[in-house]
Amino acid sequence: MEKNYLKHFLMNLEDVKKFVHANTGFFDDDANLSSIELSDGNINYVYRVFDEATGKSLVVKQADILLRSSGRPLDIRRSKIEMEILKLQGEYCPNYVPKIYYYSEEMAALIMEDIGEYNNLRYEFMKESIFPSLAEDISTFMVNTQLPSSDLVLDRHIKKLRVQSFTNIELCDISEDLVFTEPYYNYKNRNIITEGQESYVDSTLYNDIELHTEIAYLRNNFMNNAQSLLHGDLHTGSIFANKNGIKVIDPEFAFYGPMGYDIGNVLANIIFSLANKTYTKSESSEFMEYLKKTITDIFDKTVIKLHKKYDEIVLFPIYKNEAFKNRYLDKIISDSVGYCGTEIIRRVVGDSKVLEVNEVKALSIKLPLERCLIELGVTLIKERSLIKKGHQIIDLYNKMVLENKY
Repeated sequence: MEKNYLKHFLMNLEDVKKFVHANTGFFDDDANLSSIELSDGNINYVYRVFDEATGKSLVVKQADILLRSSGRPLDIRRSKIEMEILKLQGEYCPNYVPKIYYYSEEMAALIMEDIGEYNNLRYEFMKESIFPSLAEDISTFMVNTQLPSSDLVLDRHIKKLRVQSFTNIELCDISEDLVFTEPYYNYKNRNIITEGQESYVDSTLYNDIELHTEIAYLRNNFMNNAQSLLHGDLHTGSIFANKNGIKVIDPEFAFYGPMGYDIGNVLANIIFSLANKTYTKSESSEFMEYLKKTITDIFDKTVIKLHKKYDEIVLFPIYKNEAFKNRYLDKIISDSVGYCGTEIIRRVVGDSKVLEVNEVKALSIKLPLERCLIELGVTLIKERSLIKKGHQIIDLYNKMVLENKY
């Protein structure tokens, strides 16, 4: 029986080829298409559809009603949110996100540009690949997609409607638990603590009242400050790069929240790459220096570009006030540092790990590596208002490495 794609079902390799043919004119009618699955996550299915004769290709991404690992139900509206933010990001920052060709709300399926000539930044960093324009590109992407979507620029009625459209209850709930609750209050008993790290985590994270005070602020800010439209899960696995630039993908966690959240996530995930190379004794001093400079430059370039973009596009007279501008942007930078700290900590002790930490198996290396990261994260959270320049993050990192040798 021929499937009509008018009601959601989970597509297979044959289905996606027919879906592409039925909904785009991208391929010739007589093209002999092939398809392969690219999925490596837990909540979506991703396929490449291609014509071997011409080399032309597309990607199909479908959301299912169940999580792949556990079978837990998950709202497929996340797929529509992803489509909508990709379109907006494409308007704000052309060439930095995949082009959208077609979206089916019934199938929760998106047909988009194949970015196969770009590579996953997390894995490229593991191979010690260098991308000279990364700091320039990712800082431009963040500033150009965030500030224009805020109340400072956007018509307030449009902004309120967008906040409604991008209210992302289930995926924000995941972040609220995994990022801002469980690393400090393990009420669901899902944290994964490395053997030998239990008492350290207990004293440093579970029983530090000063830290909990700051986490409460950052958590509340994440949940209630609908400042600008965010990617929501902007890490090195969501950034694909080559020598010519970047493509940012997978914005299904998108929502209206504090600008600093995306900025902090990017910084934290490059710090993971730096820590991995530090503790596994990379022989490439050039790559280590590149990572340190990239972290510094992303921070500093983002600050500079926020000020420049503000002056260019914020026109409302009350917001043109210089004192307000400086206070507003200082708060974004302070938040960025704090959210960098929360991302570092949650990836070390939470149940959603990163490759850079997880691949280290020897406890003699892993324990000091984790302590270095946790101490850095805690310090960034507590001292976030004092950090104004990117080199201060690297200075703190170097200090933590010296204090956690192996």
